Amino acid sequence: MAELNIVLVEPEIPQNTGNIARTCAATGARLHLVRPLGFSISEKAVKRAGLDYWDLLDITVYDNINDFFSRTNGPYYYFSTKARHIHSDIKYPDGAYLLFGRETAGLPEQLLHDNPDTTVRIPMISQARSLNLSNSVAVAVYETLRQWNYPDLLCKGNLHRLSWDE
Repeated sequence: MAELNIVLVEPEIPQNTGNIARTCAATGARLHLVRPLGFSISEKAVKRAGLDYWDLLDITVYDNINDFFSRTNGPYYYFSTKARHIHSDIKYPDGAYLLFGRETAGLPEQLLHDNPDTTVRIPMISQARSLNLSNSVAVAVYETLRQWNYPDLLCKGNLHRLSWDE
């Protein structure tokens, strides 16, 4: 299976991280959490959002951003409202790391400045400050998986009481 990595740098809101964990579990994406975290990952709010999926998660926690970069090899893509490139114009390779910053501040501006070609934004109207973090991650995950033709994902469903064939 292709490998997709979702990185939350200093996430603050447990419900967002729980929702993102559920998205990762449902898609097979790996979740990377970079400290400091605004909560404990044992908190009820985090697990409640993805409780029945928690055992499907592949989670790695890092002490800080330097620890993350020293233990991973990229390629890295930085999601930010400050970016000049649109997220869907990028071709994400197998093994990509999609990085998202904390809810109140985003990713460090120096990191964005140092990586202009791989810093991307999800388009929205100018009056909107940003999308919710868990929504942004879902948009990014599914754009990447769409490009990869949804590897190893179930792409057809069945009705419970009826049949599509009747």
